[in-house]
Amino acid sequence: MTPDAWPWWIVAFGIAVDITIRVIAIIVVPRNRRPTAATAWLLAIYFIPYIGVLLFLLIGNPRLPRARRKKQELINETIAEVTKDLHLGTPRPGTPEWLGSLIGMNQRLGALPLSGDNGAHLISDYQTSLDTMADAIRSAQKYVHVEFYILQSDASTDNFFRAMEETAARGVPVRVLLDHWANRWKPRYKQTIRRLDAMGADWHLMLPVQPLKGRTQRPDLRNHRKLLVVDSEVAFLGSQNVTDSTYNLPKNIKRGLHWVDLMVRVDGPVVASVNAVFLSDWYSETDTVPETVDFIPLGRGSGDLDCQIVPSGPGFEAENNLRLFLGLLYGARRKIMIVSPYFVPDEALLLAVSTACDRGLQVELFVSEEGDQAVVYHAQRSYYEALLRAGVRIWMYRKPYILHTKSLTIDDDVAVIGSSNMDMRSFGLNLEISMLVRGEEFVQEVRAVEDHYRALSRELTLEEWLQQPLRSTVLDNLARLTSSLQ
Repeated sequence: MTPDAWPWWIVAFGIAVDITIRVIAIIVVPRNRRPTAATAWLLAIYFIPYIGVLLFLLIGNPRLPRARRKKQELINETIAEVTKDLHLGTPRPGTPEWLGSLIGMNQRLGALPLSGDNGAHLISDYQTSLDTMADAIRSAQKYVHVEFYILQSDASTDNFFRAMEETAARGVPVRVLLDHWANRWKPRYKQTIRRLDAMGADWHLMLPVQPLKGRTQRPDLRNHRKLLVVDSEVAFLGSQNVTDSTYNLPKNIKRGLHWVDLMVRVDGPVVASVNAVFLSDWYSETDTVPETVDFIPLGRGSGDLDCQIVPSGPGFEAENNLRLFLGLLYGARRKIMIVSPYFVPDEALLLAVSTACDRGLQVELFVSEEGDQAVVYHAQRSYYEALLRAGVRIWMYRKPYILHTKSLTIDDDVAVIGSSNMDMRSFGLNLEISMLVRGEEFVQEVRAVEDHYRALSRELTLEEWLQQPLRSTVLDNLARLTSSLQ
């Protein structure tokens, strides 16, 4: 039967449903949502109503379930109560007023305070990072806390896993968290789980999507954190997953892709804050907190750095990481260096970067010449012309390497290292961990890494970019539209 032959009441019903969907969408979609995201969702619903509505019901809510958010509120209240009377080292003198207010904001949003007397050192070689973490695990006497977005047992990570096995065999608790969705469909998932079971590790999936077990939320809300804590003595965090630098994916191996990452080893009072993030995620997944683990920080570390851990994600009411980045960009006085594999800014971030250029600051952005995720890669490219015209120098790390480091340095005194990209997914959908560090000696370490990246990159110029073929521009702009769907 053709549409022309349908009974009038079926046609009328269809029109009524269509109008109802559009009216409800206008009321529901824009509420507490960015105008760009609301517009993108409304366009999807208006042009492809039934598919658009289905997608909105599936991934339209950028928040974790209410019960999960209540857990985060309880965790924040507990941390605030525990830390209010603690001595967290001696901060460096001469903190600028703008930075002091930013530190206060970080604590109000993420609960974790600034601490002084910390040591922090970068590890920029991929395999060295895995082996250094393995050495730390072998030194454990009380516990090992492992939390990684991707955790795979393979040839590159075998030493890391053997260290966990040896430590567990000595009776030291080894607790492991790994993201469900990121690992479930990756190679070696079953082998990794079997190895964790065999060693006796207490492991759990983060943000599992298991409807038959009553565990559901928006499937693309992920725990993207990467951290390791050993005995409250030492911790590691950064951008690197525990997997081979190819991620063991056939498509990456075929293209010769390898990931370039950066991890930081820390000691001192800030280790307790990293552990607090692990314990908050452990509690969120298990409803328990290990009785033998104490949040109270130990004495001073090996250095004189001020450090503050900033957790972020859909469990918080605000976009903690975005506000941290914005505060730093507006506080900069001379120089801004951004390393982000996925740089897809919202309006506020793009304005902050362009404003920094207008203020006469030196602004440089490091990205990859080649992308591993087509949609994000093209969405990022759609911003290059605006950035270049604003005065940003863009360095493209040469293929076949994927520059996966996430860092930000401000002037010569402040740096941020962590798991958070500067894109809308990291701001609104992923659970992330970032560390703010104040201390010129640490910034010098980051500067050395930036110089190394620059030497292995080529600079993108506006003249070159304007020669892009029309098909690339179309793909970039289409991808930019999809990046607004949050």
